[in-house]
Amino acid sequence: MLLASLKVKAPTADDREQFPLNVPAIQALIDHEIDFTAPVTIIVGDNGSGKSTFLEGLAVAARSIAVGTYDLEQDQSLTSAQRLARYLHLSWRKRSGRGFFLRAEDFFGYAQRLNQLRIEAEIGLREVEADTTLSPLARAQARQTHSRTLGELRHRYGEGLDHASHGESFLRLFQSRFVPNGLYLLDEPEAPLAPIRQLSLLALIRDAVEQQQSQFVIVTHSPIIMAYPKAQLLQISAAGLQPIEYNAIEHVTLLRDFLNQPDRFLRHL
Repeated sequence: MLLASLKVKAPTADDREQFPLNVPAIQALIDHEIDFTAPVTIIVGDNGSGKSTFLEGLAVAARSIAVGTYDLEQDQSLTSAQRLARYLHLSWRKRSGRGFFLRAEDFFGYAQRLNQLRIEAEIGLREVEADTTLSPLARAQARQTHSRTLGELRHRYGEGLDHASHGESFLRLFQSRFVPNGLYLLDEPEAPLAPIRQLSLLALIRDAVEQQQSQFVIVTHSPIIMAYPKAQLLQISAAGLQPIEYNAIEHVTLLRDFLNQPDRFLRHL
């Protein structure tokens, strides 16, 4: 366990009237402390409840490294999260600075940048071989630089994230980037994953927790992800963040009812 607790401090009067501090769920958290009681905390709630905004604010406050973007404090898509982060006080059991923040939509940009790095290194190698003005020493040094880049990319990602399906590439990212004592903040990681791949993600999370002492805070709509054993389940609503049992989560009960009697739902379409 790395992150111990979080408290939302009272904002200024002006900020309290602005998004996201005017969201009922966020206002309900003001002057309240949230304890993280398990290595995996899963936040559930309806669309628009504020769960993704809350996670983004947490990522900025934790100075997390983002996948698919630059500096979280400079990312214009996180302006509202930056406002929220100013009022988040984090208490740590151990702070390592490792881990990352990931929104499912950021994965595309990340894969594109890796592909661009690979292309640039391959072009660089061809240019080195074609440059007749280089001395043998200069040629060897330049070749080594580009070869090292390609070698590191292959070591981490095989032939590249663009050579596999979206779901396979998404899992490969986790496999290559999970490190010991990492704090991982994941926003709807199930988005590109088929149900069987979601189970694979749960296995990766289990290994990161049990073997690498990492911690996860996950926002999800997936009953499969929600079922992670012994996870701390929190529901975000106008009442703030409240503990909830798995079988009481609306996503779980609705999906179970639908799978048991799909015709009962579909006849109203």
